Amino acid sequence: MLAACGDMGGFGTSGKDGIRVDPKGKAVDGLLVGHRLLEAGEAELALKAYYRAAAEDGVSVDTLSAIGSANLALGRLGQAEQVLRRALEADETFVPALNNLGVVLMERGKTGEARLVFQQAYALDSGQSDSIRDNLKLAIARTEATVYDSSEEKGEFQLVRREKGQFVLLTQL
Repeated sequence: MLAACGDMGGFGTSGKDGIRVDPKGKAVDGLLVGHRLLEAGEAELALKAYYRAAAEDGVSVDTLSAIGSANLALGRLGQAEQVLRRALEADETFVPALNNLGVVLMERGKTGEARLVFQQAYALDSGQSDSIRDNLKLAIARTEATVYDSSEEKGEFQLVRREKGQFVLLTQL
């Protein structure tokens, strides 16, 4: 019975921040940790994990996109836009960064530019993502509306991770 309480290996915690590490010396991928934290609604902790990943593995389009996503989740729209634009400077075809930038632009009221960004993301994704299509439809509807009635339901954008380092946006109407 007491053997179940003993140290059986596996992952431990390191210090006050509670970040999990492998006691055998293998680091846990900071991007993966950040994605899991962001999924769990812990955007601030995810942002720290993304910064750690950038420090350990270098700044890449994946880390920049992830940092931008975390800032977006925290409501830091200016920072999110700046970082996502930097990610797109590194790779202008990175669909998750395009989508996240589109969300930021929609939130900031720049619907025309958001529409163009969503169109580019949809084209690069070859129309495979329903959520990208829905985001584009919402952006088109908002730019073509002659009068926008604020009493109408607003679509809410959500980030969803598809694969390692890739996010897809979902819209709930």
